[in-house]
Amino acid sequence: MGFPVVKGTAYALIQATEMVFHQGTTQTSERRKNPESEHLKKLPEHLRSFQDAVSYPPNQVYIGNMTPDDLKDIPRPWYQAPVPGASRHGKYGEIMPEDEFLGLIKIVDAFDLVFLEKGFQTQVQEKIAAHLVLGDINGLDKLSKEPGDAEQIKKMVDDHSAQPLLFAGKLVGCVKKAHEFDEALSDHVMFENLVSKASAVFVLKHLLAKTELQADQVEYIVECSEEACGDMNQRGGGNFAKSIGEICGCVNATGSDTRSFCAGPAHALVEAAALTQTGIYKNVVVLAGGSSVKLGMNSKDHVKKGMPVLEDMLGTFAVHIGENDGVNPIIRTDGIGRHKIGSGSSPQAVMTAIVADPLDKLGYKIPEIDRYSPEMQNPEITEPAGAGDVPMANYKMIGALSVKRGELDKKDLLKAANSFGMPGFAPTQGHIPSGVPFIGHARDMILDGKINRVMIVGKGSLFLGRLTNLFDGVSFVLEKNSGAPQETGFNKEEVRLMIADAMRVFAQAFRGE
Repeated sequence: MGFPVVKGTAYALIQATEMVFHQGTTQTSERRKNPESEHLKKLPEHLRSFQDAVSYPPNQVYIGNMTPDDLKDIPRPWYQAPVPGASRHGKYGEIMPEDEFLGLIKIVDAFDLVFLEKGFQTQVQEKIAAHLVLGDINGLDKLSKEPGDAEQIKKMVDDHSAQPLLFAGKLVGCVKKAHEFDEALSDHVMFENLVSKASAVFVLKHLLAKTELQADQVEYIVECSEEACGDMNQRGGGNFAKSIGEICGCVNATGSDTRSFCAGPAHALVEAAALTQTGIYKNVVVLAGGSSVKLGMNSKDHVKKGMPVLEDMLGTFAVHIGENDGVNPIIRTDGIGRHKIGSGSSPQAVMTAIVADPLDKLGYKIPEIDRYSPEMQNPEITEPAGAGDVPMANYKMIGALSVKRGELDKKDLLKAANSFGMPGFAPTQGHIPSGVPFIGHARDMILDGKINRVMIVGKGSLFLGRLTNLFDGVSFVLEKNSGAPQETGFNKEEVRLMIADAMRVFAQAFRGE
C-alpha cells in the first residue's frame, strides 16, 4: 500500500474569557477555597478583548497566517506586539468569538441539555447561519426553536443543577445535568464534554471546507482529546468520535476515542497511519477539541505579573491521513518512536527512546532532521509560572543527545537547537501542544521544498492518573514524498505471486520432489 500521507490539516481557536472565570479549574478551585480572593477580584481586569486575542502573534501562527519562524523576528512580550491588520480567518482555520461558540454548543447538544436566552439565541443564530463554514451545519435549526426562559435559566444555575453560560458578563444560558445523581453526567461534566465536542466539530468543518476531503469520504475518525464521556457504569466509555462525525455529515464513518494524556494525538496519528497503510480505511481523520478546565491554568501568575491572561483560548486540530498519493508528505511507519515501559524516566532515557532509537531504524542522525516539533507550548504562558521555555528545553535535550552520540560538536549545540527548533505557539491545552500544531506548517514547508523531513514528538505524563509513575512518548517522521506511491510493502499482484510461489514450493515438498 505504501507509506500513508498527510493530505490536509485544520486548526482553530475559540476565545473563551467567561469560561476562564467560571469553568477554568484554577478559578473554580479558588472559588471553593476562598470566594473573596484577590485573584478572583483582579482577574476580570486582565481578560483580553476578542481583537486582542486575534492580533496576538502566536494565535496567528496557530491558524496559519504566520509561520513559527516569523515569531523569531518579533520581540517579546508578544502580547505587546499585536499583528497589524490581523484577521480571525486563517489558512488552516479560524479564531471564533465566545458568543458564536455558545450557539455551536447548543447545536451539537443531542439531549436538550443546553438552554439559551431568547435574545441571545436569536443573535447567534443569525451569525452562525451567515458563517462560511457553519452555515450548513446539521442541527442549525435548534437555534430557531423555543429558547430558554431567562428566569428558569437563572434558577437552575442558582440551584447548582446547571453550568452557567455567560457572554460579556451576562448570563445568557446554561448546561443542565443529564442525570439526577450520576456524577459522570453532572452539569460540569456535560459542559466540559459539550465544549470538547463543539470545538472538534468546528475544526472538522474547517478541514472539510479547506481540503478536497468530502464528509462522505471519511471512513474512520480518531478523537484524541483529554475528556472522557460515559455514565456511572462506564465513566470513560466514549464515543466522542462518532458524535462529532454525525454533526458534520460523515455518514460513512465509524470511529473511536484514543487517550494518553498529552501524548494522545501522537498515538492517534500512528493508529491512523497504520489503518491507512494496511488498507483497512482509505481516509482517516484524527481530531481533538479543546479543554475548558485548562483555561486560565497559569492565570494567577499572569495576574501577579500584570500580564493579560493568555490562556483564554480553546485549541483544536484535525489531520487527514490517507493513502499514498505520490505527492503529500509521508509518515515513516518503519521508524515509529515509542517510550517503552522499560525505557526509564530520565530525560535522556525518554529522548533516546522517542528520538534517537527511531532515527537509528531509519538510518538518520539527529541533525539530519530539519525540524523537531515536541511540546510546542507558548513560552509566554509557561515562563511566568516557572515552567520555563518548554520547546527550547526539548531542543537542548535533543541537541545534547546528538553531542553524546558524536553527531554534533558541543560548541554547535545551541546553533543546532535554534536551527531545528522554533518558538512555541500553541495554547497550553494539554494534548493540543504535543507535536501536532506544527503538522500543517510542516506539510506546507515540505511541499514547497523548504525542508525534507520533520519529527513530530508527543510526550505525556501518565502519573497524572495516579495509576502509574510512568512517562509516555510517541514520535514519527514526516518526510518528503518521492513521488512513487508504492514506497514500501507489496502491491496486490506481488502478494498474489508470492502466495502462488509459496503454494508451489509447498506442493513440491509434499510430493517429495
